[in-house]
Amino acid sequence: MKRMVLPIASVLFVGGLLTSWVSHGTGIVVDDPERNISIPDTHTVPLQVQAAYNNTTMFMRYRWPAERPGIFHDVLVYEDGEWVRHGRGMPGSNPEGFHEDRVAMMLDDGSVPEFSRYGGYITIGAGLAGLTDEAPEEVTKYLPATRNSLGQWDDMAPEDVQARLRAAGYFLDLWHWRGGRSNALGYADDQNVGDHRAGDGGRGTYSTNWDGDLSQPRVMFNPEVAGYRALNWDDIMAGNISQDQVYALTPQASVPFDPDANWQNGDVIPRRMLRLPEGSRGDITTADGVGTWADGYWDVTLSRALDTGAPEDDKILEDLGMYDVAIAIHRNATGGRWHYVSLPQTLGLGREADIEAVRFTGRQPQWGDNWTDVTLFYPGQVTWPFLNSRAHAGAEYIDEGVPVAFRHTPEQLSNYGIEVEFMSEIKRQWLLTMLAGVVLIAGFGVALNRAVSSTKGA
Repeated sequence: MKRMVLPIASVLFVGGLLTSWVSHGTGIVVDDPERNISIPDTHTVPLQVQAAYNNTTMFMRYRWPAERPGIFHDVLVYEDGEWVRHGRGMPGSNPEGFHEDRVAMMLDDGSVPEFSRYGGYITIGAGLAGLTDEAPEEVTKYLPATRNSLGQWDDMAPEDVQARLRAAGYFLDLWHWRGGRSNALGYADDQNVGDHRAGDGGRGTYSTNWDGDLSQPRVMFNPEVAGYRALNWDDIMAGNISQDQVYALTPQASVPFDPDANWQNGDVIPRRMLRLPEGSRGDITTADGVGTWADGYWDVTLSRALDTGAPEDDKILEDLGMYDVAIAIHRNATGGRWHYVSLPQTLGLGREADIEAVRFTGRQPQWGDNWTDVTLFYPGQVTWPFLNSRAHAGAEYIDEGVPVAFRHTPEQLSNYGIEVEFMSEIKRQWLLTMLAGVVLIAGFGVALNRAVSSTKGA
Protein backbone atom coordinates (compact mmCIF):
# COMPACT_ATOMS: atom_id res chain seq x y z
CA MET A 1 0.00 0.00 0.00
CA LYS A 2 2.83 2.37 0.85
CA ARG A 3 4.20 1.85 -2.65
CA MET A 4 0.93 3.22 -4.06
CA VAL A 5 1.11 6.52 -2.15
CA LEU A 6 3.46 8.22 -4.60
CA PRO A 7 1.59 7.23 -7.82
CA ILE A 8 -1.77 8.13 -6.29
CA ALA A 9 -0.47 11.50 -5.07
CA SER A 10 1.03 12.19 -8.50
CA VAL A 11 -2.25 11.42 -10.26
CA LEU A 12 -4.19 13.63 -7.84
CA PHE A 13 -1.70 16.45 -8.28
CA VAL A 14 -1.72 16.37 -12.08
CA GLY A 15 -5.49 15.89 -12.22
CA GLY A 16 -6.15 18.73 -9.81
CA LEU A 17 -3.76 21.03 -11.63
CA LEU A 18 -5.34 20.29 -15.01
CA THR A 19 -8.82 20.80 -13.56
CA SER A 20 -7.81 24.16 -12.09
CA TRP A 21 -6.23 25.22 -15.37
CA VAL A 22 -9.19 24.20 -17.56
CA SER A 23 -11.81 25.70 -15.25
CA HIS A 24 -9.96 28.95 -14.62
CA GLY A 25 -11.87 31.89 -16.07
CA THR A 26 -15.03 29.94 -16.87
CA GLY A 27 -18.40 30.94 -15.49
CA ILE A 28 -17.30 34.51 -14.77
CA VAL A 29 -18.70 36.58 -17.65
CA VAL A 30 -22.39 36.49 -16.75
CA ASP A 31 -24.86 39.36 -17.16
CA ASP A 32 -25.83 40.92 -13.84
CA PRO A 33 -28.41 43.71 -14.32
CA GLU A 34 -28.43 44.56 -10.61
CA ARG A 35 -24.78 45.58 -10.98
CA ASN A 36 -25.40 47.28 -14.34
CA ILE A 37 -23.53 44.54 -16.19
CA SER A 38 -24.63 43.33 -19.62
CA ILE A 39 -22.00 42.19 -22.12
CA PRO A 40 -22.91 42.39 -25.84
CA ASP A 41 -22.42 39.30 -27.98
CA THR A 42 -20.42 41.35 -30.49
CA HIS A 43 -17.45 43.24 -29.08
CA THR A 44 -16.46 45.24 -32.18
CA VAL A 45 -18.42 46.89 -34.99
CA PRO A 46 -17.12 48.30 -38.30
CA LEU A 47 -17.80 51.96 -39.08
CA GLN A 48 -17.16 53.78 -42.35
CA VAL A 49 -16.59 57.53 -42.40
CA GLN A 50 -16.30 60.20 -45.08
CA ALA A 51 -15.75 63.94 -44.67
CA ALA A 52 -15.96 66.95 -46.97
CA TYR A 53 -16.28 70.74 -46.73
CA ASN A 54 -16.79 73.82 -48.85
CA ASN A 55 -16.35 77.50 -48.08
CA THR A 56 -19.04 77.53 -45.40
CA THR A 57 -20.08 74.03 -44.34
CA MET A 58 -18.63 70.81 -42.90
CA PHE A 59 -20.11 67.43 -43.89
CA MET A 60 -19.59 64.14 -42.03
CA ARG A 61 -20.96 60.85 -43.37
CA TYR A 62 -21.25 57.68 -41.25
CA ARG A 63 -22.23 54.15 -42.25
CA TRP A 64 -22.59 51.19 -39.86
CA PRO A 65 -24.48 47.87 -39.64
CA ALA A 66 -27.70 47.46 -37.66
CA GLU A 67 -30.10 44.52 -37.88
CA ARG A 68 -33.15 46.77 -37.56
CA PRO A 69 -33.59 50.54 -37.63
CA GLY A 70 -34.02 51.96 -34.13
CA ILE A 71 -36.50 54.71 -34.96
CA PHE A 72 -38.49 54.56 -31.70
CA HIS A 73 -37.12 55.68 -28.36
CA ASP A 74 -40.03 54.94 -26.05
CA VAL A 75 -43.79 54.65 -26.62
CA LEU A 76 -47.18 54.75 -24.91
CA VAL A 77 -49.38 51.68 -25.42
CA TYR A 78 -53.12 51.54 -24.75
CA GLU A 79 -53.77 48.61 -22.41
CA ASP A 80 -57.25 48.06 -20.92
CA GLY A 81 -58.11 51.73 -20.59
CA GLU A 82 -54.66 53.01 -19.60
CA TRP A 83 -51.66 54.34 -21.49
CA VAL A 84 -48.60 52.36 -20.41
CA ARG A 85 -45.01 53.34 -21.11
CA HIS A 86 -42.77 50.86 -22.92
CA GLY A 87 -39.07 51.48 -23.44
CA ARG A 88 -36.67 52.53 -20.71
CA GLY A 89 -32.93 52.73 -20.31
CA MET A 90 -31.55 49.49 -18.93
CA PRO A 91 -28.34 47.44 -18.92
CA GLY A 92 -27.82 46.08 -22.43
CA SER A 93 -30.54 45.83 -25.06
CA ASN A 94 -34.18 46.55 -24.34
CA PRO A 95 -35.95 43.21 -25.01
CA GLU A 96 -38.90 44.95 -26.71
CA GLY A 97 -36.58 46.79 -29.07
CA PHE A 98 -37.26 50.33 -27.83
CA HIS A 99 -34.31 52.71 -27.67
CA GLU A 100 -33.27 54.75 -30.66
CA ASP A 101 -30.16 54.11 -32.75
CA ARG A 102 -27.60 56.90 -32.53
CA VAL A 103 -24.27 58.12 -33.82
CA ALA A 104 -22.25 60.68 -31.88
CA MET A 105 -18.94 62.39 -32.56
CA MET A 106 -16.84 64.29 -30.03
CA LEU A 107 -14.67 66.95 -31.66
CA ASP A 108 -11.74 68.99 -30.33
CA ASP A 109 -9.35 71.59 -31.70
CA GLY A 110 -6.44 70.79 -29.38
CA SER A 111 -7.77 72.68 -26.36
CA VAL A 112 -8.33 69.43 -24.42
CA PRO A 113 -4.81 67.93 -24.55
CA GLU A 114 -5.58 64.42 -23.29
CA PHE A 115 -8.34 63.90 -25.86
CA SER A 116 -6.01 63.42 -28.83
CA ARG A 117 -4.23 60.60 -26.98
CA TYR A 118 -7.04 58.86 -25.08
CA GLY A 119 -10.28 59.92 -26.75
CA GLY A 120 -13.52 59.35 -24.90
CA TYR A 121 -11.81 57.61 -21.98
CA ILE A 122 -11.05 61.01 -20.44
CA THR A 123 -14.79 61.78 -20.21
CA ILE A 124 -15.57 58.65 -18.17
CA GLY A 125 -15.18 59.93 -14.64
CA ALA A 126 -16.12 58.36 -11.34
CA GLY A 127 -19.80 57.83 -10.59
CA LEU A 128 -21.17 57.94 -14.14
CA ALA A 129 -24.68 56.62 -14.69
CA GLY A 130 -24.63 52.97 -15.76
CA LEU A 131 -21.46 52.02 -13.90
CA THR A 132 -21.64 49.37 -11.22
CA ASP A 133 -20.62 52.05 -8.70
CA GLU A 134 -22.77 54.81 -10.19
CA ALA A 135 -23.49 57.89 -8.09
CA PRO A 136 -26.83 58.27 -6.27
CA GLU A 137 -27.77 61.00 -8.77
CA GLU A 138 -27.37 60.96 -12.54
CA VAL A 139 -23.84 61.87 -13.57
CA THR A 140 -22.99 62.26 -17.26
CA LYS A 141 -19.68 62.55 -19.09
CA TYR A 142 -17.31 65.25 -17.84
CA LEU A 143 -13.73 66.41 -18.36
CA PRO A 144 -11.04 65.85 -15.71
CA ALA A 145 -10.11 69.49 -15.01
CA THR A 146 -13.71 70.32 -14.08
CA ARG A 147 -13.22 68.38 -10.83
CA ASN A 148 -10.83 69.20 -8.00
CA SER A 149 -10.14 65.50 -7.39
CA LEU A 150 -9.83 62.90 -10.13
CA GLY A 151 -11.93 60.25 -8.42
CA GLN A 152 -14.66 62.50 -6.97
CA TRP A 153 -17.63 63.13 -9.26
CA ASP A 154 -19.14 65.74 -6.93
CA ASP A 155 -15.95 67.69 -6.13
CA MET A 156 -16.62 70.42 -8.67
CA ALA A 157 -14.09 73.10 -9.53
CA PRO A 158 -15.29 76.61 -8.55
CA GLU A 159 -17.67 78.35 -10.95
CA ASP A 160 -15.13 81.00 -11.91
CA VAL A 161 -12.63 78.27 -12.82
CA GLN A 162 -15.30 76.50 -14.88
CA ALA A 163 -16.03 79.72 -16.76
CA ARG A 164 -12.34 80.34 -17.47
CA LEU A 165 -11.89 76.77 -18.68
CA ARG A 166 -14.83 77.17 -21.06
CA ALA A 167 -13.52 80.48 -22.38
CA ALA A 168 -10.15 78.79 -23.01
CA GLY A 169 -11.88 76.14 -25.13
CA TYR A 170 -11.70 73.37 -22.54
CA PHE A 171 -14.75 71.47 -23.76
CA LEU A 172 -15.59 68.91 -26.43
CA ASP A 173 -18.03 69.62 -29.22
CA LEU A 174 -20.58 66.79 -29.50
CA TRP A 175 -22.50 66.01 -32.70
CA HIS A 176 -25.34 63.72 -31.62
CA TRP A 177 -27.71 62.22 -34.20
CA ARG A 178 -30.76 60.45 -32.82
CA GLY A 179 -32.73 57.93 -34.88
CA GLY A 180 -35.96 58.58 -33.00
CA ARG A 181 -35.74 62.02 -31.40
CA SER A 182 -34.15 64.15 -34.13
CA ASN A 183 -33.80 62.38 -37.48
CA ALA A 184 -37.39 62.75 -38.70
CA LEU A 185 -36.97 66.54 -38.49
CA GLY A 186 -33.71 66.52 -40.45
CA TYR A 187 -31.56 67.51 -37.46
CA ALA A 188 -29.01 66.20 -35.00
CA ASP A 189 -28.65 67.33 -31.39
CA ASP A 190 -25.79 69.83 -31.00
CA GLN A 191 -24.24 69.24 -27.58
CA ASN A 192 -20.97 69.60 -25.70
CA VAL A 193 -19.03 68.01 -22.85
CA GLY A 194 -17.44 70.15 -20.16
CA ASP A 195 -18.40 69.78 -16.50
CA HIS A 196 -21.21 67.52 -17.79
CA ARG A 197 -22.81 66.55 -21.08
CA ALA A 198 -25.19 69.32 -22.05
CA GLY A 199 -27.09 70.74 -24.97
CA ASP A 200 -25.84 73.90 -26.63
CA GLY A 201 -27.74 77.13 -26.06
CA GLY A 202 -31.36 77.11 -27.20
CA ARG A 203 -33.75 74.16 -27.21
CA GLY A 204 -33.51 70.61 -28.49
CA THR A 205 -35.60 68.62 -30.93
CA TYR A 206 -37.92 66.78 -28.54
CA SER A 207 -40.06 66.93 -25.43
CA THR A 208 -42.13 64.39 -23.49
CA ASN A 209 -45.57 63.48 -24.82
CA TRP A 210 -47.27 62.96 -21.48
CA ASP A 211 -49.78 64.94 -19.45
CA GLY A 212 -49.19 63.85 -15.87
CA ASP A 213 -52.33 65.52 -14.53
CA LEU A 214 -54.59 63.69 -16.98
CA SER A 215 -52.48 60.51 -17.30
CA GLN A 216 -52.66 60.59 -21.07
CA PRO A 217 -50.59 61.68 -24.09
CA ARG A 218 -50.52 65.34 -25.03
CA VAL A 219 -50.71 64.73 -28.77
CA MET A 220 -51.52 61.95 -31.22
CA PHE A 221 -50.98 61.41 -34.93
CA ASN A 222 -52.97 63.65 -37.24
CA PRO A 223 -55.23 61.21 -39.13
CA GLU A 224 -55.49 63.63 -42.06
CA VAL A 225 -51.70 63.48 -42.49
CA ALA A 226 -50.76 60.01 -41.26
CA GLY A 227 -53.98 58.16 -42.03
CA TYR A 228 -54.26 57.02 -38.40
CA ARG A 229 -54.33 58.32 -34.85
CA ALA A 230 -51.94 55.66 -33.54
CA LEU A 231 -49.58 52.95 -34.68
CA ASN A 232 -50.19 49.27 -33.96
CA TRP A 233 -48.18 47.26 -31.43
CA ASP A 234 -48.06 44.10 -33.55
CA ASP A 235 -46.82 46.05 -36.56
CA ILE A 236 -44.01 47.59 -34.51
CA MET A 237 -42.99 44.25 -33.02
CA ALA A 238 -42.96 42.66 -36.49
CA GLY A 239 -40.76 45.45 -37.86
CA ASN A 240 -43.44 46.59 -40.31
CA ILE A 241 -43.09 50.31 -39.48
CA SER A 242 -40.53 51.97 -41.73
CA GLN A 243 -39.20 55.44 -42.45
CA ASP A 244 -41.41 55.54 -45.55
CA GLN A 245 -44.47 56.19 -43.40
CA VAL A 246 -45.35 58.62 -40.63
CA TYR A 247 -43.82 57.20 -37.45
CA ALA A 248 -42.76 60.31 -35.50
CA LEU A 249 -44.83 63.06 -33.89
CA THR A 250 -43.48 65.96 -35.93
CA PRO A 251 -45.36 69.29 -35.77
CA GLN A 252 -46.94 68.59 -39.17
CA ALA A 253 -48.04 65.06 -38.25
CA SER A 254 -49.52 65.61 -34.78
CA VAL A 255 -52.67 67.12 -33.26
CA PRO A 256 -53.90 67.47 -29.67
CA PHE A 257 -54.82 64.16 -28.08
CA ASP A 258 -58.48 63.13 -28.21
CA PRO A 259 -59.36 61.05 -25.12
CA ASP A 260 -62.80 60.23 -26.58
CA ALA A 261 -61.47 58.54 -29.71
CA ASN A 262 -62.22 54.84 -30.08
CA TRP A 263 -58.92 53.64 -28.63
CA GLN A 264 -58.14 49.93 -28.85
CA ASN A 265 -55.73 47.69 -26.99
CA GLY A 266 -52.43 47.74 -28.84
CA ASP A 267 -52.69 51.33 -30.07
CA VAL A 268 -49.26 52.97 -29.84
CA ILE A 269 -48.29 56.65 -29.65
CA PRO A 270 -44.63 57.75 -29.36
CA ARG A 271 -43.74 59.15 -25.95
CA ARG A 272 -41.65 61.90 -27.57
CA MET A 273 -43.00 64.93 -29.41
CA LEU A 274 -40.62 66.41 -31.96
CA ARG A 275 -40.15 70.13 -32.49
CA LEU A 276 -37.82 72.31 -34.51
CA PRO A 277 -34.70 73.18 -32.50
CA GLU A 278 -33.74 76.75 -31.70
CA GLY A 279 -30.47 78.58 -31.14
CA SER A 280 -27.05 76.98 -31.12
CA ARG A 281 -28.53 73.57 -30.34
CA GLY A 282 -30.00 73.43 -33.84
CA ASP A 283 -26.75 74.00 -35.76
CA ILE A 284 -26.39 70.42 -37.07
CA THR A 285 -28.67 69.14 -39.82
CA THR A 286 -28.95 65.89 -41.73
CA ALA A 287 -27.82 66.59 -45.27
CA ASP A 288 -30.00 65.34 -48.15
CA GLY A 289 -33.08 64.99 -45.97
CA VAL A 290 -32.70 62.39 -43.22
CA GLY A 291 -30.43 59.52 -42.25
CA THR A 292 -31.67 56.31 -43.84
CA TRP A 293 -31.55 52.61 -43.02
CA ALA A 294 -31.50 50.07 -45.85
CA ASP A 295 -30.23 46.51 -46.32
CA GLY A 296 -28.93 46.27 -42.76
CA TYR A 297 -26.98 49.56 -42.70
CA TRP A 298 -27.51 53.10 -41.48
CA ASP A 299 -26.23 55.86 -43.76
CA VAL A 300 -26.21 59.25 -42.02
CA THR A 301 -24.71 62.50 -43.31
CA LEU A 302 -24.53 65.49 -40.97
CA SER A 303 -23.69 69.07 -41.87
CA ARG A 304 -22.79 72.13 -39.83
CA ALA A 305 -21.42 75.58 -40.53
CA LEU A 306 -17.64 75.77 -40.23
CA ASP A 307 -18.11 78.82 -38.03
CA THR A 308 -21.35 78.72 -36.05
CA GLY A 309 -20.66 81.99 -34.28
CA ALA A 310 -20.83 80.21 -30.91
CA PRO A 311 -17.20 79.51 -29.88
CA GLU A 312 -18.16 78.47 -26.33
CA ASP A 313 -20.65 75.89 -27.64
CA ASP A 314 -18.91 74.64 -30.80
CA LYS A 315 -15.42 74.10 -32.14
CA ILE A 316 -14.88 76.52 -35.00
CA LEU A 317 -13.48 74.75 -38.08
CA GLU A 318 -11.11 76.25 -40.63
CA ASP A 319 -9.65 75.35 -44.00
CA LEU A 320 -6.44 73.31 -43.51
CA GLY A 321 -7.25 72.88 -39.84
CA MET A 322 -6.36 69.71 -37.92
CA TYR A 323 -8.74 68.33 -35.31
CA ASP A 324 -9.35 65.24 -33.17
CA VAL A 325 -12.55 63.21 -33.12
CA ALA A 326 -13.92 60.13 -31.38
CA ILE A 327 -17.06 58.46 -32.72
CA ALA A 328 -19.63 56.19 -31.06
CA ILE A 329 -22.83 54.41 -32.07
CA HIS A 330 -25.80 52.90 -30.26
CA ARG A 331 -27.68 50.09 -31.98
CA ASN A 332 -29.86 47.08 -31.09
CA ALA A 333 -32.03 49.04 -28.62
CA THR A 334 -29.21 50.08 -26.29
CA GLY A 335 -28.65 53.32 -24.41
CA GLY A 336 -26.31 54.84 -21.85
CA ARG A 337 -22.84 53.33 -21.71
CA TRP A 338 -23.82 50.31 -23.84
CA HIS A 339 -22.38 51.73 -27.02
CA TYR A 340 -19.44 51.09 -29.34
CA VAL A 341 -16.68 53.69 -29.41
CA SER A 342 -13.62 54.51 -31.47
CA LEU A 343 -10.08 55.36 -30.56
CA PRO A 344 -9.26 59.04 -31.20
CA GLN A 345 -8.88 59.87 -34.89
CA THR A 346 -7.36 62.91 -36.55
CA LEU A 347 -9.60 64.94 -38.87
CA GLY A 348 -7.83 67.12 -41.40
CA LEU A 349 -9.59 69.72 -43.54
CA GLY A 350 -7.67 69.49 -46.78
CA ARG A 351 -4.76 67.90 -44.90
CA GLU A 352 -3.54 64.34 -44.56
CA ALA A 353 -5.10 62.73 -41.48
CA ASP A 354 -6.83 59.56 -40.30
CA ILE A 355 -10.02 61.07 -41.74
CA GLU A 356 -9.28 63.54 -44.53
CA ALA A 357 -12.03 66.04 -45.34
CA VAL A 358 -12.00 66.80 -49.06
CA ARG A 359 -12.66 70.36 -50.16
CA PHE A 360 -15.29 70.82 -52.89
CA THR A 361 -17.27 73.55 -54.60
CA GLY A 362 -21.04 73.60 -54.71
CA ARG A 363 -23.74 72.95 -52.12
CA GLN A 364 -23.46 69.17 -51.58
CA PRO A 365 -20.43 66.84 -51.80
CA GLN A 366 -20.35 64.14 -54.46
CA TRP A 367 -19.48 61.12 -52.37
CA GLY A 368 -17.43 58.34 -53.93
CA ASP A 369 -16.25 55.06 -52.42
CA ASN A 370 -13.26 56.52 -50.61
CA TRP A 371 -14.23 55.53 -47.06
CA THR A 372 -12.14 55.57 -43.91
CA ASP A 373 -12.64 52.33 -41.99
CA VAL A 374 -12.82 52.66 -38.21
CA THR A 375 -13.19 49.77 -35.77
CA LEU A 376 -15.56 50.54 -32.91
CA PHE A 377 -15.41 48.53 -29.70
CA TYR A 378 -17.43 47.93 -26.54
CA PRO A 379 -15.42 49.76 -23.83
CA GLY A 380 -16.74 48.10 -20.67
CA GLN A 381 -16.39 49.98 -17.38
CA VAL A 382 -12.98 51.58 -17.76
CA THR A 383 -12.92 55.00 -16.10
CA TRP A 384 -10.33 57.75 -16.29
CA PRO A 385 -9.61 57.54 -12.52
CA PHE A 386 -8.96 53.80 -12.89
CA LEU A 387 -6.61 54.30 -15.83
CA ASN A 388 -4.57 56.74 -13.76
CA SER A 389 -4.49 54.53 -10.66
CA ARG A 390 -2.05 51.89 -9.42
CA ALA A 391 -4.67 49.27 -10.28
CA HIS A 392 -3.92 49.90 -13.97
CA ALA A 393 -0.63 48.37 -15.09
CA GLY A 394 -0.30 50.97 -17.85
CA ALA A 395 -0.78 54.05 -15.66
CA GLU A 396 2.90 54.97 -16.04
CA TYR A 397 2.45 55.24 -19.80
CA ILE A 398 -0.44 57.65 -19.30
CA ASP A 399 1.82 59.70 -17.01
CA GLU A 400 4.29 59.80 -19.89
CA GLY A 401 1.58 60.79 -22.39
CA VAL A 402 1.85 57.65 -24.53
CA PRO A 403 -1.29 57.48 -26.76
CA VAL A 404 -3.55 54.49 -26.19
CA ALA A 405 -3.38 53.50 -29.87
CA PHE A 406 0.39 52.96 -29.57
CA ARG A 407 -0.11 50.10 -27.13
CA HIS A 408 -3.58 48.63 -27.70
CA THR A 409 -5.92 47.59 -30.51
CA PRO A 410 -9.70 48.05 -30.30
CA GLU A 411 -10.09 44.29 -29.85
CA GLN A 412 -7.70 44.29 -26.90
CA LEU A 413 -9.39 47.29 -25.32
CA SER A 414 -12.79 45.61 -25.49
CA ASN A 415 -11.43 42.49 -23.79
CA TYR A 416 -9.72 44.59 -21.13
CA GLY A 417 -12.92 46.56 -20.57
CA ILE A 418 -14.88 43.37 -19.96
CA GLU A 419 -12.18 42.11 -17.59
CA VAL A 420 -12.56 45.30 -15.55
CA GLU A 421 -16.30 44.67 -15.22
CA PHE A 422 -15.52 41.29 -13.63
CA MET A 423 -12.36 42.24 -11.78
CA SER A 424 -13.56 41.00 -8.39
CA GLU A 425 -14.68 37.66 -9.84
CA ILE A 426 -11.39 37.22 -11.69
CA LYS A 427 -9.40 37.94 -8.53
CA ARG A 428 -11.50 35.46 -6.58
CA GLN A 429 -10.97 32.82 -9.27
CA TRP A 430 -7.23 33.39 -9.19
CA LEU A 431 -7.17 33.08 -5.41
CA LEU A 432 -9.13 29.84 -5.54
CA THR A 433 -6.80 28.50 -8.21
CA MET A 434 -3.75 29.45 -6.16
CA LEU A 435 -5.26 27.89 -3.05
CA ALA A 436 -6.01 24.68 -4.93
CA GLY A 437 -2.45 24.64 -6.24
CA VAL A 438 -0.98 25.15 -2.77
CA VAL A 439 -3.12 22.35 -1.35
CA LEU A 440 -2.13 20.01 -4.16
CA ILE A 441 1.55 20.83 -3.82
CA ALA A 442 1.37 20.37 -0.06
CA GLY A 443 -0.41 17.04 -0.47
CA PHE A 444 2.13 15.90 -3.02
CA GLY A 445 4.95 16.97 -0.74
CA VAL A 446 3.53 15.03 2.19
CA ALA A 447 3.01 11.95 0.07
CA LEU A 448 6.50 12.20 -1.37
CA ASN A 449 8.02 12.64 2.08
CA ARG A 450 6.18 9.58 3.37
CA ALA A 451 7.22 7.56 0.37
CA VAL A 452 10.88 8.55 0.80
CA SER A 453 10.73 7.84 4.53
CA SER A 454 9.23 4.42 3.90
CA THR A 455 11.95 3.62 1.38
CA LYS A 456 14.67 4.56 3.85
CA GLY A 457 13.00 2.46 6.55
CA ALA A 458 13.04 -0.54 4.27
